[in-house]
Amino acid sequence: MKTEAPVKTQKPLLFDTDLPDDLFHRYMAKPIVAIDTETRGLKIPRDRLCLIQLCDDEGVVAFVRYTGKEAPNLKKLLESPKVIKLFHFGRFDIAVLKHYMNVSVQPVFCTKIASKLVRTYTDRHSLKDLVLELLGKEMDKSNQSSDWARSDLSDSQIDYAANDVRVLIPLYEKVKFMLEREGLTELAQRLFEFLPTVCELDLRGWDVDIYEH
Repeated sequence: MKTEAPVKTQKPLLFDTDLPDDLFHRYMAKPIVAIDTETRGLKIPRDRLCLIQLCDDEGVVAFVRYTGKEAPNLKKLLESPKVIKLFHFGRFDIAVLKHYMNVSVQPVFCTKIASKLVRTYTDRHSLKDLVLELLGKEMDKSNQSSDWARSDLSDSQIDYAANDVRVLIPLYEKVKFMLEREGLTELAQRLFEFLPTVCELDLRGWDVDIYEH
């Protein structure tokens, strides 16, 4: 698997509703696929899902617009036990995909959780901070808050959405190494396995402080 930051050589492929069969089979043959979502805001029941972005270890990026219709290929990929779904702050994305597409995403890896386990020397765990420290690259996040429901996404929106998934597999390689180095791989795996349950608690209105006295 590649460890360097992906080079922007391939324009993202944009599809309505679902992945075409050729890309579906391509992603299903990979051990890990990076996933991100764009919504109209941060309140899941109110701010609908607009876009799902995917990227493999060769930097092939696909966007799928959420239309409310069935997406059997995408659902099979997201639920496939053979493909790790890689997120940054998967707690939000997994909950969004569950709420709008009724998919139970597993198995998962979250670079934000991994970062919090191994980068205890800082409280900065955003995607931008990780990319800067671990990959030595600056990320432009100016399109983070923009209208993702528009039919004609701007070039800057497309670049932003693509870059968010392009960096995830190189980051995964870095934080995976750090987890192994610090003997935290098994603990991280248990946290990743519990993440969908945390997302269900969020969707039902409970916080993780359910464990508190």
